[in-house]
Amino acid sequence: MTQSIYIPKGINTTALNRSLKWDFFPQYVRVGSHITGGDVYGYVHENTLIKHKIILPPKAKGTVTFIAEPGNYDLNDVILETEFDGEKSQYTMLQVWPVRQMRPVTEKLAANHPLLTGQRVLDALFPCVQGGTTAIPGAFGCGKTVISQALSKYSNSDVIIYVGCGERGNEMAEVLRDFPELTVEVDGQTESIMKRTTLVANTSNMPVAAREASIYTGITLAEYFR
Repeated sequence: MTQSIYIPKGINTTALNRSLKWDFFPQYVRVGSHITGGDVYGYVHENTLIKHKIILPPKAKGTVTFIAEPGNYDLNDVILETEFDGEKSQYTMLQVWPVRQMRPVTEKLAANHPLLTGQRVLDALFPCVQGGTTAIPGAFGCGKTVISQALSKYSNSDVIIYVGCGERGNEMAEVLRDFPELTVEVDGQTESIMKRTTLVANTSNMPVAAREASIYTGITLAEYFR
């Protein structure tokens, strides 16, 4: 696109192809249904591992006046129309959200499932739960990146968001080299681990502001999938 190995200043690209068609399936609502922010009204399968729930944006509400039939739509097609106080609003499958702003939640669910890392020493001595928070402190070369990559490869997670904030470039290249060769078995089917992996890379030679933004980007992506 830029005909260069360098990223030009001020370039802004879309994360998703706006013209790519997706199979949309409406769910839970029909014309006349009352809907509010956070309600699921459809879903899209990105691949055999990831099922995206299409939800109404926060702070939106109204009565459904139009819901698209099951079929192929791109990210610019209107799939839902609502009316509230005489004002109609149209929605597509795409939502945009600032990375430095939290997604609103109604409640935080209690954690009740263990996070199995695949590393016996961690699972036995330092167990953690899905939805919890852990930290791995250590000096340079102690193996922090090795552990984080091992969790990405072998943990019992539905989605992996790997944020390389200030990582060495060769470590990010190693992730791109190794992950496509790894597989996971789901319901008896062998699937590529890349189908559930999102990589956010800001290496150590990137500006501090960009590296900081990558953390918020990873958190926002995780909030979306959760």
